[in-house]
Formats: sequence, C-alpha cells, structure tokens
Amino acid sequence: MTLTTHALVGAAAAAMVPQRPVLAFAAGFTSHFLIDAIPHKDYDGYLPSFHHDKANPLNNDMRLGKAFMGDLALIGSDALFGLILSVLVFSYGLFELPLFWVLLGAGAAMVPDALQFVYFKTRSKILEPLQRLHIWIQQKSPLDTTFAVGFGLQCILVVVVIGFVIVGT
Repeated sequence: MTLTTHALVGAAAAAMVPQRPVLAFAAGFTSHFLIDAIPHKDYDGYLPSFHHDKANPLNNDMRLGKAFMGDLALIGSDALFGLILSVLVFSYGLFELPLFWVLLGAGAAMVPDALQFVYFKTRSKILEPLQRLHIWIQQKSPLDTTFAVGFGLQCILVVVVIGFVIVGT
C-alpha cells in the first residue's frame, strides 16, 4: 500500500476509538498489516535503491546513495500527502477530529514501514519478528495485480473505510 492509503486508513481507525490514545495508536498500527494483506502495487519497480532478495526477503535492503535520495523524496512525498489528506478529510472535511488524533492514527499506520527501513539498516533481532510478519502478510495474497488495479483497490478501500467511519460516528 502507499503511505497515503496507510495514513488515511490509520486516521479512520483512530477515529473509531475516540478519547483512547493508546487504542487509537494501536488501531492505526494494526490497520497497516490488515490492509497490506489486500493485493496491491505501490513502489514495486519504482525504487532504484531497493534491493529485493527473492531467496531470502529478510535480506531485502535499500542501498544508500544517489538513487536512495530520489527514493526518499518519493516516499517522503507520499507520506506528507497522506498526512495532509488525512488532516483535510478528518479534521477539516467530513469530520472535526482533533489534529492530534488524526496525526496519531495516520502516523501509527505508517510506523511499520519506517520500522522496516530500520530493520534493513540494523538487522535488529528485536525487529526481525515484525519484519517476518510484514513479509508474510504481503506474500499471502494469491493474486498478482497491475499497478492500475492495485491503485484502484486502494482508492476503493479508502472510500469504504471512510464510509464505515461515517456510519460509526
């Protein structure tokens, strides 16, 4: 999933547990893994610094260098767009959630991908189970999809999740 999708779904998840910051963070964080199980394409083939080890995905990495700076700009833009869109939808648009709440849920939903990068660089034994879970969830889908279909599924997911929040509030 793109970070924009994760942010929007995470903000929606946090909106479902008002006045409970720990649960809001947990809901956003957990939403990351739940929606990663949906067939999707995000940056596949678009990150030149990403090294994919098909034999052992635990050896995947993002190599630092010139290409990494471009990849960081793409990923950072996606994250920033997701945060801005989440704030517009959940604080100033359909809902009037406090800014902190929206950023808590959206940020929590993006944390697993940030931790994935930390794992790439440190190979931390503490983060390895989380990385294994991340890999397992993303590989469980029997469907392979194109970028257009994956993007369409993400758009539908966001609309459905926002609809659930509307009904639930």
